[in-house]
Amino acid sequence: MVKLKINQKEYSVDASPDMPLLWALRDVLGLTGTKFGCGMAQCGACTVHLDREAVRSCVTLVSRAVGKEVTTIEGLSADPTNYLQKAWLEVDVPQCGYCQSGQIMSAAVLLRENPNPTDEDIDTAMSGNICRCGTYPRIRKAIHLAAQMQREGGKVQ
Repeated sequence: MVKLKINQKEYSVDASPDMPLLWALRDVLGLTGTKFGCGMAQCGACTVHLDREAVRSCVTLVSRAVGKEVTTIEGLSADPTNYLQKAWLEVDVPQCGYCQSGQIMSAAVLLRENPNPTDEDIDTAMSGNICRCGTYPRIRKAIHLAAQMQREGGKVQ
């Protein structure tokens, strides 16, 4: 058994320390918002936060998460000040939706570190996340909107 703190809750997880965190989240704990995309940390669909930093859970071992705070899309969703998901819906970003949890998790780190990003900042920060449907212009627009909502306390015209 491995002890993990995920979305501010403590879990005793029946998982090998060398199991990818993605499988512990999805298969052992049933937190299926984090997606499997490539298994090689190339697409970003499996992005979660480990101590507030974006990591690819498909190549992050469970042992690396011990003693740290893991946040998944489910944990991010619980935050009422999370303007990203509101902006995502407002802009109608998802097409198939498969990559969206990873996109949002990466964008959350970007906005925490840079609350007023330029297009170039967004493109650089999001370059590790692939959207097979090509919704990049909507993703960028939603990140700008979320940044504006964050600055204005959610009051965007």
